[in-house]
Amino acid sequence: MSFKLKKTLGLVDVFCIAIGAMISAGIFLLPGVAFSHIGPAIIFSYIVGGLLATLGILAVLELATAMPRAGGIYYFTTRSLGPLAGTISGVLNWSALSLKSAFAIYGMSQIIHIYVPSINPVWCGVFITIFFLIINLLSTAAAAWAERIMVFFLLAIMVIYAVLGFSYVQPARLTPIFFEGKNFIDIFKEAGFIFVAFGGLLGVISVAEEVRQPGRSLPLGILWGLLVVTILYGLLMYVTIGLVPADQLMGSQEPLAQAAKIHYGGIGYWILTIGAILAFVTTGNAGIMGAARYPVALARDGLMPKRFAAVMGKNDIPVPALLLTGSLMVGVQFLNLEHLVQVASTVVILSYILTNSAVLILRESGVLNYRPSFRTPLYPVVPLLCILLFSLLILRMGSTSIHLALLIVLGSVVLYYAYGRNIRRDTAFTHLLGRLTQNEIVTSELERELRDVVRSRDEFETDVFDESVEKSPAMVLKNCRSVRELFGIAADVFSQYTQLSARDLHELLIKRERMASTVITPGVAVPHITLPAEKNLFAMLLVKVENGVNFSRNAMPVETVVFLICSPDEKNRHIHSLAMIAQAILDPDFTKSWKKAHTSQQLKDVFLLAKRMRSNRK
Repeated sequence: MSFKLKKTLGLVDVFCIAIGAMISAGIFLLPGVAFSHIGPAIIFSYIVGGLLATLGILAVLELATAMPRAGGIYYFTTRSLGPLAGTISGVLNWSALSLKSAFAIYGMSQIIHIYVPSINPVWCGVFITIFFLIINLLSTAAAAWAERIMVFFLLAIMVIYAVLGFSYVQPARLTPIFFEGKNFIDIFKEAGFIFVAFGGLLGVISVAEEVRQPGRSLPLGILWGLLVVTILYGLLMYVTIGLVPADQLMGSQEPLAQAAKIHYGGIGYWILTIGAILAFVTTGNAGIMGAARYPVALARDGLMPKRFAAVMGKNDIPVPALLLTGSLMVGVQFLNLEHLVQVASTVVILSYILTNSAVLILRESGVLNYRPSFRTPLYPVVPLLCILLFSLLILRMGSTSIHLALLIVLGSVVLYYAYGRNIRRDTAFTHLLGRLTQNEIVTSELERELRDVVRSRDEFETDVFDESVEKSPAMVLKNCRSVRELFGIAADVFSQYTQLSARDLHELLIKRERMASTVITPGVAVPHITLPAEKNLFAMLLVKVENGVNFSRNAMPVETVVFLICSPDEKNRHIHSLAMIAQAILDPDFTKSWKKAHTSQQLKDVFLLAKRMRSNRK
């Protein structure tokens, strides 16, 4: 039994899972109801909804590329705001994805019931849920492969419908653009109503740990998916409104199939009905895949029973978490889903608020190892704007959905106090408070965890140089007056490793510097000496001189100093270390990270996470 998930998903998988998670009831069931609210202007509401989802997902992508771990929003919230907020976020998102997927399965079972009345829709939904559960239990790769096939068929059907139907659009049906009493403000308000059409997108983030090259695949796959879906939604709404008379479209439960039937007869109707079923299938499949990763993350952190963190079999499938998620989705088939879908929309919007808040906190916390591959543009304007816009959308959702969401929050609090009340976690919020109060955090669990995440994400293999860095002492000097004083401090440290006195070591360092400057690039020096009388000796010392020290009269003050001492038999390791140091300081992020480092571990982490060649050659 293992607790590590395999990286089996690529860019195409992310793209397909994102599209499959979005295209569902939001376009196959909601357009008729939404149209009855404001009229043809609903076309722009879908586009605005896509733009809002894009704005919100930017922060999610930043967090996901910095911390590609199972649990998505939960993981980010816990590391930024703490275990209680993380538990609430995890349970809310798990519920939202499970319920949205259950709703898609419910819609599919209702369609099947229409054409085969003898089939009980409830038990049909249960059977379909179990079918998806089995696919996901076989392997994530199998589920992703099935998702690819279904998404490509679905896209083909929808594109053909839009292209063929475009020439039949009657522009007169698109006027007046607003129903009486409605205006441009209602476009934004209605975007909140149809936001569920983009709601499944957050489920993709929860499988980030299983994505190969997440720094590239996640942003490209999700943003391309959003772009395709938003454009497609706009075209589909334009064609559908232009094809179907307003009195027939208002309140219709199958608007696209109805439009196809009017112009293409029974064949068109059946093709779009199959498209709707495929949409429900892709949402159900992607939803159960994404939702199951939330219990994995919660259990890993001790916020629910540990058994839900387990992955089993040769493909490392999170079996207990999948069974729990499947059980919830089966139970939901016996319930009225209308209010639960509204809750899912509210929770998704709340998740965007939480993630944008987390980005603000992490960026301002000074946590050194927070290193996203993708950064939210126009920071901090975009995160602050998102928090404002999504807060307004939540108010628009109505009291019923808010009250039901609060019940889920209450259950999350109970879960936290049952399992996680004694858990103490280092968070970005703690670092932010320390920065504001100038109370420096010397050791950091969060820094260590993020360092390991970056290593895993970038597939760094620990080499000999990494081992040397981890074992070496490191220090920050706030006020060093001269090279002689700096070398004296280094000599005192190295005297613990050799038979020579600190005074002798000091003289050897000074003598070596007089022979030739050890400044290898402006602001960086690597003083190094070989001790002929020693054996099996190799030691390193990392020093940050905050005020800078002048190694020569007209040179730039040096802030980064790496001392090396070795015996003759360790000469190869010595030369290899010099090469690794030179490569590390060429990393474009090195200087910025070094300036931000304020503790000995942070100094080490700058070298441990620097981009360079890695090998175990001594």
